[in-house]
Amino acid sequence: MRSTLPVRLWARSRTLAARARYPVDTPLPRPLRIDALPEHVDYADTGCKLYPSCLQCPLPRCRFDEPGGGAAQLRDGRDATILRLAARGDVSVARLAEMFGLSRRTVFRVLRSGRERGEL
Repeated sequence: MRSTLPVRLWARSRTLAARARYPVDTPLPRPLRIDALPEHVDYADTGCKLYPSCLQCPLPRCRFDEPGGGAAQLRDGRDATILRLAARGDVSVARLAEMFGLSRRTVFRVLRSGRERGEL
């Protein structure tokens, strides 16, 4: 049938045939999704580079859900520690840079962003 009708007429004839079989208020049957996940499947909890198991990960949010990924989460923790040590006042910028393996410029950036957010 398809080879004898142009594509538009063939598609229209299929639509009309489907309408004749099903009342107007009945939705047309849809094909099963080929990308649907099967039920009763054991998915392997492989984790990520930071932690070997997603279900036992201590991070508050998954690194893949966070903008910037795991590096941003680790950086946020590092910055909070730098701000906490700087707030005590007994650690110099040079010492903070040495402790965290950063340049002095990076420590100053962290301190400035902390001041702008009101954390310091």
